[in-house]
Amino acid sequence: MTHEDYMRRAIALAEECFSSGDVPVGCVIVSPSGEIIGEGRNRREADRSATAHAEVEAITDACRRLGSWRLEGCTLYVTLEPCPMCAGAIINSRVAEVRYGAREEKSGCCGSVLNLFEERFNHRPRLYGGLLEAECRALLERFFGGLRGSGEI
Repeated sequence: MTHEDYMRRAIALAEECFSSGDVPVGCVIVSPSGEIIGEGRNRREADRSATAHAEVEAITDACRRLGSWRLEGCTLYVTLEPCPMCAGAIINSRVAEVRYGAREEKSGCCGSVLNLFEERFNHRPRLYGGLLEAECRALLERFFGGLRGSGEI
């Protein structure tokens, strides 16, 4: 599979968010051998939990499958630039590489607001942004356009 294939799986997970009213964000974690070992989607509204982000869900899934909290050598694909909480979880789980789609100008911590991966933490993942950015951005525009049209924002 290619980087685009993994991001397309993350996009498919993000699509599932529409049914629960959650902001569409999806995430997959891939092992060094290329196997998807973790998946997650935003569930803040569905679970009524501030920590139910796609990345946290995918990290939890991957750790459970591996039987370890260390995700060394793994790559995380996410449709939206990680927030501070998710960037911290990525650092703490030792994910080797992060590939995200759309930038998050209000809370993104991979360069939009700041880049936590450049700080003096004990682990610094490699970072690549803009993977299938137009498709990832379109999900968000569809979601937020629908809310504006309904008068919910």
